[in-house]
Amino acid sequence: MEKTIIDLIRSFVRDDPGNRLSGNRAPYFDEPLIGFASAADSLFVEYKRIIGPFHHSPAEILPGAKTVISWVLPISRVTRETNRQEEQWPSREWAVTRNSGEAFNSSLRRHLVAWLEEQGHRAVAPQLAPGWRQIDETPIGIASTWSERHAAYAAGLGTFSLNDGLITPRGIAHRLGSVITDLSLAPTPRTSLDYRHNCLWYRQGTCGACIGRCPAGALSFQGHNKSICRDYVYGAAPAAVAEAYGVNQTGCGLCQTRVSCEAMVPASKN
Repeated sequence: MEKTIIDLIRSFVRDDPGNRLSGNRAPYFDEPLIGFASAADSLFVEYKRIIGPFHHSPAEILPGAKTVISWVLPISRVTRETNRQEEQWPSREWAVTRNSGEAFNSSLRRHLVAWLEEQGHRAVAPQLAPGWRQIDETPIGIASTWSERHAAYAAGLGTFSLNDGLITPRGIAHRLGSVITDLSLAPTPRTSLDYRHNCLWYRQGTCGACIGRCPAGALSFQGHNKSICRDYVYGAAPAAVAEAYGVNQTGCGLCQTRVSCEAMVPASKN
């Protein structure tokens, strides 16, 4: 069944017309990575301590949950190349991917939920569930009741970075999604040595390129200032380019492009 679900997600990303930039018809996202985490994984209990008690466990979202299905949608090379050239605002292609590409991601969530239900299983996409909410003030800054990044980490899809992103085998430039189901699936092993291993700064004290890429000054070697980042991503950037680009949300992603982890796990430097 794991292979069936992997093939289902991959075919939807490959074939659905919603995964296309208008005009040049290039995809928003390349072939996805898919992983599975047990709903009973102790990490989901730890997340209530690490993120906050407001962070929902899989069973709180879906009673009887057995598995969290998580995926990584790598942003296409064409879009990443346009964003590499920017210094202040995201490129048009990046902004459209953040806006319309995320709408496609939600379509993928609904598609997988519907398929699982057709097979006789219960399923829910946490990001689309009525109880999902963003919390502006927590001890760790802005957070939400379900973190797609932390679900992906639990499913063995990557580790965290200096800028709080998730560095996967396909890099840090991506969108993430997940669905919880009562179908029992084999968990994907977590093979990294620790939860920040894929980041060169945390692995060996080198790189830090994302710091210089941040136009808002939200990054330093001490980490990621979520408040500064949010003000830029949801305030300054949309005010500057959203109307010209014809989107509601622009994202930013400068710290995810023109960096060593853009499209891969960077190799250690001697």
